[in-house]
Amino acid sequence: MVQLNDTLLEVLDQRAVESGRSRSELIREAIEQYYKEDIEAAIDRAMVEGYTRIPADDEFDGLAEANARILIGEEPW
Repeated sequence: MVQLNDTLLEVLDQRAVESGRSRSELIREAIEQYYKEDIEAAIDRAMVEGYTRIPADDEFDGLAEANARILIGEEPW
């Protein structure tokens, strides 16, 4: 059981009607998306930590780290 205020309930019902899905389905999808984003953020943090933990040996390592941060940020996962 989930308690929602009137505004959230109205938004949820409107979205359900527009999409042809049930409240439960929309809530389940929202939670799954929230969980997925948490997992992706944890993976990103772990990857960045791994790259920053090992000090750069030469001038190109710093560039590789910067490029890795950019590429990680652009990943759709």
